Order: sequence, then C-alpha cells, then structure tokens
Amino acid sequence: MNQFLLQLAETMDYVVVLMPSLIEGAWVTIKLFAFTLILALPLGLPFALGSNSKIAPLRWISKVYIWIFRGTPLMLQLFFFYFYIPMATDLRLDAFTTAVITFVLNYAAYLAEIYRGGIESIDKGQYEAAQSLGLDKRQTMFGIILPQTVKRVLPAVSNEAITLMKDTALVSVISVGELLKASRGAVNRDVNVTALVIAALIYLFFTFTLTMLSSYLEKRHSKYEGKEMSFKNTPRRGDRWNPLFWI
Repeated sequence: MNQFLLQLAETMDYVVVLMPSLIEGAWVTIKLFAFTLILALPLGLPFALGSNSKIAPLRWISKVYIWIFRGTPLMLQLFFFYFYIPMATDLRLDAFTTAVITFVLNYAAYLAEIYRGGIESIDKGQYEAAQSLGLDKRQTMFGIILPQTVKRVLPAVSNEAITLMKDTALVSVISVGELLKASRGAVNRDVNVTALVIAALIYLFFTFTLTMLSSYLEKRHSKYEGKEMSFKNTPRRGDRWNPLFWI
C-alpha cells in the first residue's frame, strides 16, 4: 500500500512537471482551431453559391477548388504549402501561419459542400413564393433560403468542428508546437507514456465540450422551429372556417 501511494505521488509530481508544456501545446491547438473555424465558416459560402452559379467560369472554379481540397489528404496539403510554395515562390511563412492557411482552405471546401447540400434541400416552392412577393435573387437567397439552410446544416457543421479539433494534431508534421507534438516530445525525452495519456484526456475534454455545445445549438434551433410551426398551425381569430378553430 505504501509503495502504491509512493508511486502515485511520483506520478502526480511528474504530471505537474509536464502540465506547463502540455498547456502551452493545448493553447496552440485552440488557436489553430479557432482561426480555422472563424475563417472557414464564411469562406465556404461563396464557393457553395459559386458551385450552383449559372456563370460557367465561376461554377467550374468553385467545383475544381472543392474537388482538389476534398480529394487530396490534408497532410499532403500541409507539406505542399510548407515546403513547395517557399521553394517555388520564395515566399516563406512560419509554420503556424502555414497551418492556418492550409486548414482554412481545406475545411472551407468541405463546408462549401455542406452548404450546397443544405441550399439544394430547400423546397423550390420557397423560390417561387419569394418571386411572387417581388423579391430579387439576392433578397431571396440571404433573406429566405440561407436562414433555413442554417438549421439543416448545423449537425453536419458541428461534426466538422469536432473533426477539426482532432485534425489539428496533424500540424505536428511541420513542427507546430501543438498538443500532440508537446506530448510526443515528453515521451521521447522521458520514455514515459503519461504525456500521451494526458493529451488524450485533453482532446476528449475538447471534443466533449464541442459535442455538448452542438447538441445545445441543435436543440435550441429545433425548439424555435417547433414554436414557429405551432404558431403557423394556430387558427387566427375570425378564422371560423378552419376546423382547428373549433377544437
């Protein structure tokens, strides 16, 4: 028993020594995640609209962009921007900036496809109703179609955010000091896997938080949608020809 307590105390002391470097790596992970999400979420929309555009050059540019970034591995894209671009253009960026650019371009392509699917899922009658009200295409898209699309794509976007949190570990291949790189450095230095266990727990905490947040947002939108439908189905005063009025 005393030996077990002694080992536990040594392990806790070792964890205390590890935590500063792991927290620093976790902070880099959070920054990469936040920059990518903030920039990729709006960037995906123009490509989603462009892929449905009637202007052929714009449509093909959008489709080719989505095809390239969805069709090649994210790690290969990291190598391309980190190694090839500096050699070809003599433009050198630090590893973190390169990672942000690569992740933004990659996830914008995936989000563009999610947005496109959500837009195409809207009933065509919505467009006809907007046209009958005298709304132009821009007003129809941004005032009627996109607000409804947000509700439909929210689960898929939440799933992409969780995937993004895990994919941040890939940037260790270009020497970005994120959580996984910090934990691997400790393992190689001390020949002790405790750092990897702690890193796994931190990743689980991050993904759990995102899962709870996405569940909250989905329930909130579902609640508002339910209220909206309930209000639409409620008979108005004087609507005596509506059978629901007499119930």
